[in-house]
This record gives sequence, C-alpha cells and structure tokens, in this order.
Amino acid sequence: MNRTVYSKDGKELRTIELSDAVFGLPVNEDVIWYAINNELANKRLGTACTKDRGEVHGSNAKPYKQKGTGRARRGDKKSPLLVGGGTVFGPKPRDYSYRIPKKAKRLAMKSILSLKAQNNSLKIVEDFSIESGKTRDLAALLGNFGPGERTVVILKDDDPRVKRAGANIPWLSFLSYKRLRAHDLFYGRRVLVLETAAKNLNEFYSPEGCKAGEAV
Repeated sequence: MNRTVYSKDGKELRTIELSDAVFGLPVNEDVIWYAINNELANKRLGTACTKDRGEVHGSNAKPYKQKGTGRARRGDKKSPLLVGGGTVFGPKPRDYSYRIPKKAKRLAMKSILSLKAQNNSLKIVEDFSIESGKTRDLAALLGNFGPGERTVVILKDDDPRVKRAGANIPWLSFLSYKRLRAHDLFYGRRVLVLETAAKNLNEFYSPEGCKAGEAV
C-alpha cells in the first residue's frame, strides 16, 4: 500500500510503499489481547505479603487452660481467629511474568499496525530531531498533526534529544521500531512513524526478517 509522507509542518511531501504483510493484514483481536495482557502481567510487581500464624509476633503459650472455662479451645494468641493473629492463605511475593510465543507477539504487533493504518490514525513523518532538546519545540511540531492527544512516536533509533524533549509531555510515548509495546501502540490515538522507521518496519516484520533470537 502507498501512504503519504508528511513534513514536520504537516504538509504532504511524497508517498512511501508500506508492506501489506505488515500494515495490511486482517486484524487478529485475540492475539492483540494476549500480547497486551502479557505486557501488563510482566510489569506487575508481586510484592503483596502477609504473615501466617508462624510469622506474627506473639507468645506460643496457651492463653488459658483447655477445659473448665466454658470458652473455645485456644492453642496460642496467634490464631487466625483472633485479632492480631496470622492470615490464612494470604498472598506471598510471587512472579506474575510469563512468555508468549514469538510468532504470536510479532503477529500482534503487525495486527495493531494494520489496525492503525486502516483507521487512518497512523501517519508517516519525515525524519526529524529536536536539536534544542526543548519540550516546546517538540510540542509545536506535534501540534502540526492535530490537538494534544495520546500519541505514540516510532523512532528509527534511540534519539536522546527527542526523548528528552518529550519527557514532560504526559500523553506522549516513544517506541523503537524493533522494540514495540502492544499496550502503548494499541491505545495510542495517533501513531507517528518516522520515514526511516517505516522502512525498517517493512523489513523487520517481514517473513524474511523473522530470525531466531531477533528482538520483537
């Protein structure tokens, strides 16, 4: 498919050929759901921790004798039935992360890119950098493509000046063409892809670009 390349001022410059195998696939909603949930699970911190009756502070002595008081039997003051006692089957620190197949993850990224292309929320922009590293310069550039809304910029490489300029913009996030995140990409209302990054995506997510050990 052919897509228009826009200048930094938001004007049409030329067209670019995008691979149908990357930007023109049928949208697979199931694999997108799996990829997003996988990312959220991997970010989850399983730090919740409770103490059972063997870990809470307290005496191991029997609070009163077993028989003759008319009260319920008590082994010690750390019983889960008493205030200040241990917790039964409470949460412990754990790792929630897991991995999904590489092919499924790649398919999810291509499905999201195809979805954004079909919805016309994906625009190809000529390569740019913010030499000053200032937020106002980047905000002025983004303003040429519409009002401030949740925006994802796919970079051709790690540009520290652009990232520095966008650090103070809460609705903006940056992704590398070879390190996409399904959650950010799917929920971005506007996706700006640098021209070189678009060419790299054509190659990286093509069937020939799927090599063992390659990052997704």
